[in-house]
Amino acid sequence: MHNIKAASVQFQHKAGDKQSNLKTITHFVEQAANKGVNLIVFPEMCITGYWHVRNLSKEEIIDLAEPIPAGPSTQLLKRLSVKYGMTIGAGLIEISEGGELYNSYVVTLSDGTVHTHRKLHTFISAHMQSGSSYTVFDIPEGVRLGVLTCYDNNIMENARITALLGAEVLLAPHQTGGCNSASPKGMKKIDVALWEERSTKEAELLSEFQGPKGRQWLMRWLPSRAHDNGMFLIFSNGVGRDDDEVRTGNAMILDPYGEILAESKAIEQDMVIAELDASLLPSSNGRRWMKARRPELYSPLVVRTGKEEDTRTVRFRYE
Repeated sequence: MHNIKAASVQFQHKAGDKQSNLKTITHFVEQAANKGVNLIVFPEMCITGYWHVRNLSKEEIIDLAEPIPAGPSTQLLKRLSVKYGMTIGAGLIEISEGGELYNSYVVTLSDGTVHTHRKLHTFISAHMQSGSSYTVFDIPEGVRLGVLTCYDNNIMENARITALLGAEVLLAPHQTGGCNSASPKGMKKIDVALWEERSTKEAELLSEFQGPKGRQWLMRWLPSRAHDNGMFLIFSNGVGRDDDEVRTGNAMILDPYGEILAESKAIEQDMVIAELDASLLPSSNGRRWMKARRPELYSPLVVRTGKEEDTRTVRFRYE
């Protein structure tokens, strides 16, 4: 791996307004280019909008979706990548040649190449499919990237397999924080009124973003994905009102030891930047521990227990 400068962005998308969201993306890309950034990561489904999609009909989702790489959003990202010599990742709804709909994450490279990750654990709509493969690839800047979208990161096997496939940097785009978790010690919703009144209640809102509904929840598990697998991790997230929920931002970049290199404590749109020092990788705990693996013992991991359920059922059972 070569040293690179990476950026993570948190922004509040506008539901269904791709033109506005792409304008925001372009703004941050231009800012990042002025700061010498090589890799910039935007949130899950930030081009199309996210939480409102759960209430859309299949026809409405199809109207919002685009093919990849031929669609206009991907083509814009591609032009920006080539123009600024930057790797850019952003999420949208993809429609395949066969008409299937996916929660997809597009990564465009400075040489014009396009890679796509289809979320493995899609639950936003029954009309959308889950992906069935991992996404790991090299970029011209001399780094091997992996992508896991939001809920994909909850399943620790996904992070380990991505690392085993050689990923040195994990892109982790999300729309999270302020969700209604079924767990009594999981996330809980943030009062939308608090967001709408943020000009006079900034301290209260920041406390929610940094507390157990946001950052504190992330800190229970997110650093372990980086530490245990010896990968840099770039966490990008929505911020602010997303239909009837409030996203908590918390954009951050972690090193292979799970330590935070840069993070946002802003309650609105923001970008954080960090240098990724490749010399940290070889001796990181995760990389060393993986060398001691005994795969012959791990066959139970690929045997169904009979307790498996689809992601939508698990996610919404107690809604």
